[in-house]
Amino acid sequence: MADLKSTFLNVYSVLKSELLHDPAFEFSDDARHWVDRMLDYNVPGGKLNRGLSVIDSYRLLKEGQALNDDEIFLASALGWCIEWLQAYFLVLDDIMDNSHTRRGQPCWFRVPKVGMIAANDGVLLRNHIPRILRKHFRGKPYYIDLLDLFNEVEFQTASGQMIDLITTLEGEKDLSKYTLTLHRRIVQYKTAYYSFYLPVACALLMAGEDLDKNVDVKNILVEMGTYFQVQDDYLDCFGDPQTIGKIGTDIEDFKCSWLIVKALELSNEQQKKVLQENYGKPDPENVAKVKALYNELNLQGVFEEYENGSYAKLVSSIEAHPIKAVQAVLKSFLAKIYKRQK
Repeated sequence: MADLKSTFLNVYSVLKSELLHDPAFEFSDDARHWVDRMLDYNVPGGKLNRGLSVIDSYRLLKEGQALNDDEIFLASALGWCIEWLQAYFLVLDDIMDNSHTRRGQPCWFRVPKVGMIAANDGVLLRNHIPRILRKHFRGKPYYIDLLDLFNEVEFQTASGQMIDLITTLEGEKDLSKYTLTLHRRIVQYKTAYYSFYLPVACALLMAGEDLDKNVDVKNILVEMGTYFQVQDDYLDCFGDPQTIGKIGTDIEDFKCSWLIVKALELSNEQQKKVLQENYGKPDPENVAKVKALYNELNLQGVFEEYENGSYAKLVSSIEAHPIKAVQAVLKSFLAKIYKRQK
């Protein structure tokens, strides 16, 4: 794995160098230096799970055949396109949410002299994706499908972000809007498509598969993405900050989290009143009241039941798939997230 990660990081250096010498734009030294620093700050800093899983998935689809250098490079390039997409979303999300830190360092727009230039940097990050695809995939039979895939997933993710933003509008804090249906829609569009479906779809296209004939794979991965986000919502409140690497703020931020949706579903009128009076307030006292109610409603037990049910349902959907190599891809994704603590 360490070896795969270093190969993957080497591909980042190649792609970055190509982008910094793109013949479509005449770079000054200042411009080249800016983009170089902006990319290093925003693109390779995360866990790289999405990008690496393109290579993992492609390898499993090839059923144990050794990948040649060209295949490893192309699968890595697609993985990096997903990491670029993620960087573009995060740079702009952080501006919208007025966040302070990301991956343990100040958000890009908070860096001295960056400020709102970060908005244009987000646009640049998004524009790098088709440049990478054009350079390395233009001659491939699946080139158009790749462009379509990235465009569609970007549209789905931006639309999911929009539902999330308009649901938590300042001054319109209305808990009655928070239902499992709304939670599911936000999660499906904002997270599941680009984090779970996109890496596997890239690997399927490279392996010569038709995405229209793999709708069942998409549905399973979207389910998995939903389960992943429910875990995230749970860990935001009940996870150990030392382990998850951040202090959860979903309660203070009035987030349409799975926990608040379940709490509203299970509460009596008196308990609902407690939630309405305390949810979405930054004061630690209000937060403590919400958490106490979560404990009173035994949301940890409710989550455990949900986790076991989701896992069983996913396993049976995966095992119903006719192609063993596709089953292996889906099982490897599920194994990475089942009962995770961070």
